[in-house]
Amino acid sequence: MTEPVLLLHPDDTVGVALRPLAAGDAVRGVRVRGPVPAGHKVALRDVAPGAAVTKYGQFIGSATTGIVAGEHVHTHNLGYEEGPRNAVTAPAAPPTTPTESLAYQGFRRADGRVGTRSYIGILTSVNCSATVAKLIAEACRGMPDDGVDGVVALTHGTGCGLADDGDGLAILRRTLAGYARHPNIGGLLVLGLGCEVNQLDGIDLPDDRPVVPLTIQELGGTAATVRAGVAAVAAMRAEVAATRRTDVPVSELVLGLQCGGSDGYSGLTANPALGVAADLLVAHGGTAILGETPEIYGAEHLLAARATDDGVVRRLMTRVDWWRGYVDRHGGSLDHNPSPGNRAGGITTILEKSLGAVAKGGASPLTAVYEYAEPVTARGLVFMDTPGYDPVSATGMVAGGATVLAFTTGRGSVFGCRPAPSIKLSTNSELYRRMPDDIDLDCGGIADGSAGLADLGRRVFDLVLDVASGRRTRSEDLGFGAEEFVPWQLGAVM
Repeated sequence: MTEPVLLLHPDDTVGVALRPLAAGDAVRGVRVRGPVPAGHKVALRDVAPGAAVTKYGQFIGSATTGIVAGEHVHTHNLGYEEGPRNAVTAPAAPPTTPTESLAYQGFRRADGRVGTRSYIGILTSVNCSATVAKLIAEACRGMPDDGVDGVVALTHGTGCGLADDGDGLAILRRTLAGYARHPNIGGLLVLGLGCEVNQLDGIDLPDDRPVVPLTIQELGGTAATVRAGVAAVAAMRAEVAATRRTDVPVSELVLGLQCGGSDGYSGLTANPALGVAADLLVAHGGTAILGETPEIYGAEHLLAARATDDGVVRRLMTRVDWWRGYVDRHGGSLDHNPSPGNRAGGITTILEKSLGAVAKGGASPLTAVYEYAEPVTARGLVFMDTPGYDPVSATGMVAGGATVLAFTTGRGSVFGCRPAPSIKLSTNSELYRRMPDDIDLDCGGIADGSAGLADLGRRVFDLVLDVASGRRTRSEDLGFGAEEFVPWQLGAVM
């Protein structure tokens, strides 16, 4: 692109700087009045105090002072407030009949689902058993490479000190059950202390794979439990390793769509490229999970316009309304969501962030809405109610059945999510050059014109299939994915 400022919609009051701008630069018929960092917004017309500022053809906030064309537009002159959700026409759905028949190499489980990895998991009922779980996993590191992807301790910070009924315990147990039954888990230890609120017999465990429950107090303490755990893992390895990869249709794939450390390029490059990949997956009969409800706020009408029926719209809006009430009860605002890093990268308000984040969902019809960690059974593009906090959101998607995650980042994320591999997509090429060991694919070429959106989206899709077939991601090579298991914790801690 020769123009250094990108205009996303002809009616927008701002454009996005594709390179750092200096005072005096001529862009789109205006003179820049001061420095504007790359990824940040520059005013393309005068805006009166209190008047709407628009990007993507949508309201992103109001001018807190008069803005002159050519000025940098950010937190010093743009504020969050409720504004209009501009009416949209649902985009044409992508083709439902693919022109090619594609497969990947996956692990077909007894329940019919297909995994992309084959781990032995150590799932804890309570934080009190976390260290013992990690000791067992560490003791198993020297076991032979026999087709098992590894032994992963999935520990968390709750399980006791909470009510023995209500949403807190229900969500935790639903999350643990989702991981226990996950197709990327070939065998399982479930480890409890013994006196916790979240007793082992309250977790819905599978009966179609090796599952061994262990209770530290009953076994005689830490050392005895570690010995028992190592022996149990050794005994189940042969059975887990017996399931091998086989050709399966792409329709079996469940892809989680995640973003973190977003910047001003996220909604221009990596997010829409991932949206293209999600549409390709849906066209082949697969499933893509969009989430992070606080990060669709202000863009929920775009999803509602694509819903397959009124029931899907109602369920979506119910979850958005729940979040409004949730932050109100805690004296907060949904505009507290953009992090300091988001704002440093050029994102000013939650409305702006959401309009870019929703691009991960592509243009496919929205077929279903799920609560946190609910099993995802529908095909196509679905939505799951998750927080915007990356590890909590991804944990819910994996518990729901995501077998691969695609994770866009503009500031730089070092996230991983075993047992599901996490593919890192950079929104800008500078990040790719700065953190090459953490990024799987650079999408920055869309901004500078060196790559087309459709071609980059296809590259993302092909990478997803390669990873589903066993190609290791950067985060897997670095060993990420155990500490990032973070179930959503609701309710009083007592």
